[in-house]
Amino acid sequence: VTLRNLSDAEIEGYLLKEQPYHCAGSAKSEGLGIALMSKMIGDDPNALIGLPLILLIEMLRRENVRLF
Repeated sequence: VTLRNLSDAEIEGYLLKEQPYHCAGSAKSEGLGIALMSKMIGDDPNALIGLPLILLIEMLRRENVRLF
């Protein structure tokens, strides 16, 4: 994850609106925190907020787990 250059006022405004203090890095990419970021590199953007779902699906398929 690459963050944008932000002013102190922008950071303070984000923290007041989102109150992301319980999140890793204090940024909620599923909410307003996405506006803090300029770039994300990876195969699965879900991995940023929790379980890497694309990888999970691949693993389940390898084990012949039927999803539908």
